[in-house]
Amino acid sequence: MTPAPAPRDLGAFLKARRAQLAPRDLGLPETDSHRKVAGLRRQEVAQLAAISVDYYTRLEQGRVRASVSVLATLARALRLDDDQQKYLYELAGRSDARPRRRRAPAQRMRPAMRRLLDQLTGSPAVVLGKRMDILAWNVAAAALFTDFSLTPPGRRNYIRLLFTDPVVRAMHREWEHDARDAVAALRMEAAADPDDPELAQLVGELSVQDADFRTWWAEHRVNSLSYGTKHYRHRLAGDLTLDCDVWSSPDGSGQRLMVLTAEPGTPSHDALRILTAWTAA
Repeated sequence: MTPAPAPRDLGAFLKARRAQLAPRDLGLPETDSHRKVAGLRRQEVAQLAAISVDYYTRLEQGRVRASVSVLATLARALRLDDDQQKYLYELAGRSDARPRRRRAPAQRMRPAMRRLLDQLTGSPAVVLGKRMDILAWNVAAAALFTDFSLTPPGRRNYIRLLFTDPVVRAMHREWEHDARDAVAALRMEAAADPDDPELAQLVGELSVQDADFRTWWAEHRVNSLSYGTKHYRHRLAGDLTLDCDVWSSPDGSGQRLMVLTAEPGTPSHDALRILTAWTAA
């Protein structure tokens, strides 16, 4: 009869794995020059896995048995490959519960969305996919926000830019209001697909990087990303007050078209028109 794995073996594996990962491997800032440990801290792993530091510490010390859901979040947080995941579940004595790796299909923009985007020449417009990934944009949106093409496709996410891109963050005159609404909308997506590994990775990354995101995510506030008024301060066009409307695709793909417009005759309308014309030229 094979002896049951000791909890301390699981703890040793977790400790060794986090020592192998550098903050930059997970998109985390490396601003702390006084790190006393190699790799990630316990606190960082706990935040990435959305569990308490005390619970994770007891896991490493072999004082608690990990649940299946915690093992799944740890596997994602520590970037474990198939063999490492299998080993993790065996050490935890839960090899039968190991889920199969789910590969998320690539998000492809619907042709109708592309046609709509191409026809919106005077209004900033962005096509958002799952997790608020930015799938496409028009020239006016790049002029208003930032040149999205300079951001690697895997990092091209609206809420990530809202929290981590200095240019995008600074242009929101009511950043806290807009950021909290974005977190609440992301919460709605998490409820619809709680096992999405890319969503878990995004939440873990932002929880470590930003205290406001961590606090607002824990509030479980929800809303639907549909419409509202946005107040921007653009580095070239000045202050802008724009109406933001979001239309969802009827095919269940989760794709949405976000369009920003200004009331005709207002200073914002004139500034937006000049900005888009200048950019197009």
